[in-house]
Amino acid sequence: MIALRLVIDTNIVASAALKPDGLQRTVLLLANSKPATLYVSQAIMDEYREVLAHPKFAPTRTLQATRDPDDNRFLECADAARADYVVTANQRHFPKFWKKTKVITSRELISIVAPHLIT
Repeated sequence: MIALRLVIDTNIVASAALKPDGLQRTVLLLANSKPATLYVSQAIMDEYREVLAHPKFAPTRTLQATRDPDDNRFLECADAARADYVVTANQRHFPKFWKKTKVITSRELISIVAPHLIT
């Protein structure tokens, strides 16, 4: 497996929390495994906490999508980390590239890192 520097959008973290068997959880597991390195700024960590503290993430609640206009924090972190990828489910909110960082989906990351996991 190749070394990767990753920044993960909150929608991937939220989806992983809601669908433990989904691709987004696999992305988080891969991002937290060597040789990948996950980069998170304080602003991103604050957003993760805020979103995941919402009552809809309790086991008895259903998903209701939210939207955050502050997606720039992911590009800022990717720039500082010189990340290879920003992984998001909302590609339309981001440019295809930010400097040398490519914006991709969970499926794209898995097809790059572990294509045998795609069914």
